[in-house]
Amino acid sequence: MRHLIASVALLSLLFTGGCSLFPWGADDPTLDWSASKLYAEAKGALNGGNYEQAIQYYESLEARYPFGRYAQQAQIEIAYAYYRSGEMDSALAAADRFVQLHPQHPHVDYAYYLKGLANFHRGESFLDRIMPRDPSKVDPKPLRQSFQDFAQLVRRFPDSRYAEDATARMLHLRNQLADYELYVADFYMARSAWLAAAQRARYVVDHYQGAESMPKALEILYRAYRRLGMNDQAQDTLRVIETNFPELATRLGAID
Repeated sequence: MRHLIASVALLSLLFTGGCSLFPWGADDPTLDWSASKLYAEAKGALNGGNYEQAIQYYESLEARYPFGRYAQQAQIEIAYAYYRSGEMDSALAAADRFVQLHPQHPHVDYAYYLKGLANFHRGESFLDRIMPRDPSKVDPKPLRQSFQDFAQLVRRFPDSRYAEDATARMLHLRNQLADYELYVADFYMARSAWLAAAQRARYVVDHYQGAESMPKALEILYRAYRRLGMNDQAQDTLRVIETNFPELATRLGAID
């Protein structure tokens, strides 16, 4: 009985004094707005940096006028508004939805680009912008997904206006992801877990060709193979080092 009374009281609150819980309060000033008016106001808020306001207008536009060019444009622009407001999960969901609904849209490449950006910054905090964390210690899952998003954009839309920036970000991500794998490999090396270290270094060699830390990856791989008694593999690795990084080969020879 007490639950029933509480429920009735809550409903009473919502429909009387509690109307302010809804986005627009008791009097929604946008009720009579046309689709073009809602879109114009949303666009103005977006351009003015008022992302929360823009999101509210875009959501109202989609809810009231779900068909037509304004709603379609709102679906991609709301993804950008979420991204700029720091709501990366919502930005990803909105971009994914746009790709699914409009796979042939002339600006679908932008949706892929937004997905890459959202994953690129996913998990960041305000403090990370002031005091960046060691990239080798950052959760690599969103970064791997960001790399895949940008790769898909470049592969499917090589002439896209976003392809150049996506390629540059992929190079950065490649180095960051390689550093992460070698950070873990160092952890295993320090604990004499040679097989695990070799697997991490091998992954870098196989998947991140051209990474700045490639010499370190090959060195870890060579040392791990030696420790494991895998002499043939160690010699193969040394030959690769001698061909590509002769100074490292000389140093390894001096140490051995």
